Amino acid sequence: MTARTTSPAEQTADPSEPRRRTPPVWLIPAAGVLTIVGSYLPWATFVLNEGPYPEQATLNFFVEPFGVTGFRLQLVLLALAAIAVALLKLPAYGRIVKALGWGVVAVSVVNGLYITVEGGGLGAITVSGGAVAFGSIVALLGGIALIYAGSAAGLEPTPRPKWRLPVWIEYLILLVSYAIMLLLVAAVLTSGGQGGVVNPYSGAVFLSLLAALGGTFAALSASGLLAWIADVSERHRVFSVIVLLGAALLLPLTSAGTEYWMTVATNIGIYAATAIGLNIVVGLAGLLDLGYVAFLGIGAFVAANLSGAAASQFDIHLPFLVVIVICAVVAGIFGGIVGSPTLRVRGDYLAIVTLAFGEIFVRSAQNNIGELTGGANAIPGIPPLQMLGVPFNDQITLGAVELPAGVIYYIMIVLLVAAVMLVFAHLKYSRLGRSWIAIREDEDAARAMGIRTGQVKILAFVIGAMLAGVAGAFFAHKVATVSYESFRFLESVTLLAAVILGGMGTIPGAVLGASLLFVLPEKLREFSEYRLLLFGLALVLIMRFRPQGLVADRHRRAELAPDQPPPGGVDGAAAEPKAGTS
Repeated sequence: MTARTTSPAEQTADPSEPRRRTPPVWLIPAAGVLTIVGSYLPWATFVLNEGPYPEQATLNFFVEPFGVTGFRLQLVLLALAAIAVALLKLPAYGRIVKALGWGVVAVSVVNGLYITVEGGGLGAITVSGGAVAFGSIVALLGGIALIYAGSAAGLEPTPRPKWRLPVWIEYLILLVSYAIMLLLVAAVLTSGGQGGVVNPYSGAVFLSLLAALGGTFAALSASGLLAWIADVSERHRVFSVIVLLGAALLLPLTSAGTEYWMTVATNIGIYAATAIGLNIVVGLAGLLDLGYVAFLGIGAFVAANLSGAAASQFDIHLPFLVVIVICAVVAGIFGGIVGSPTLRVRGDYLAIVTLAFGEIFVRSAQNNIGELTGGANAIPGIPPLQMLGVPFNDQITLGAVELPAGVIYYIMIVLLVAAVMLVFAHLKYSRLGRSWIAIREDEDAARAMGIRTGQVKILAFVIGAMLAGVAGAFFAHKVATVSYESFRFLESVTLLAAVILGGMGTIPGAVLGASLLFVLPEKLREFSEYRLLLFGLALVLIMRFRPQGLVADRHRRAELAPDQPPPGGVDGAAAEPKAGTS
């Protein structure tokens, strides 16, 4: 009788670990086919009260396989991508398929749930009046199957390609990447239109596109492609910055080149510049500021009083460049005043001080103390900025190209954000920036190392306030009316949420966070009652699954990385062989 021999894999396997079952090779393609079938099936059993749901939801498209659009096309593309990744056996294909599956689930839930709520129950997406519509349920099951199959296939570590290509090819890749990003930004802004009576389902269309893009970017991140493009961009930093700036300036030439979207984009830029200033205080220095929007208000009211408006206190009209300097100086002085308590208090007590300052500013502006804010009447009629006699809010024509009204404001704001980003980048890697980071990590240790923590913290408040004051000057001339209502506590919370959501201490994080938190209200006007609920839920999910923010700073990423056990076990020593074994 011969003894059974064990394979090397069995000899080295840990008996305490459960065996992982490899899923059948057909499971991922089958889940993808199920998703495609769901996208072609009817999604609604009847026409909703607000009108037909987008993409002819009551019809099936098996008779016209290439006629799918909108959320149906998004599901088809996600499913085909999952099938292709599985068949090609790409590295970490389990993670990629799982990310695509989450995208399918999100698109299915957004549209299915919207039809259910608007239709008055599950009959709208199942059976009603003899009509059958199981598209959302079938697609949802396909997405769940993709998630299961991807997880069962094994979640390998995300690969980190080290490809080195000729410089001109890497330049071309960066150009194509930023061009795609520009088109995606325009598509996200214009998806669903402006809402209202014309398109009552604009919110659902926007969320569906956001869900599909989220799944796509998660899959690209799992493949390591985004990390490689980031490495290429870092190798050619100057070229990347120039191309990114050019892409931002080309937005008016895309589908978002209308007066409405230029106004939205300009407001996003103003708040993005303000959020970058707050990122100095919160992200670098670690000082919680709950009244930061007051500095934006100070800059706006100073600019309004120096604009020559009829309701302004001073009957003078200074050049805008001079006004910018005055706004920065005045806001910086108040920033130093607010920052001075940091010599005595820290943590929660400092947050209370800044909260009190924000409320004092709002109440003072509301009561028109000093006759500088207009009180309840605000300061209206602020004239628009001009260049060579052309108002910034006018439509302009360059040859055969007609640019929308407000495009000059947008260009100025893009340049402002670029300048603020440049200031932030230089400060972060300067001696002062390293001092802020040291204070954020451990103020007592920083003081013991010779850093003058009091002065450094006050400088953080001063510089952050000056940047907000400059943004406030642009804000005043863009909106033409400055009121205390624009600078309440909720705005400070939104700015702080933008910094945390995007990633504290990073430049792209503050811009991305501000963009999300100020685009969402515009795109989700029909969900205005649930806006704060959605914001809160998004922040909870971000803090749970990505506490370092959407764009993580390398310091934060290192701090929040999971601990790796030392080789050989917890004690760091290799396991000794048992007696009788060799």
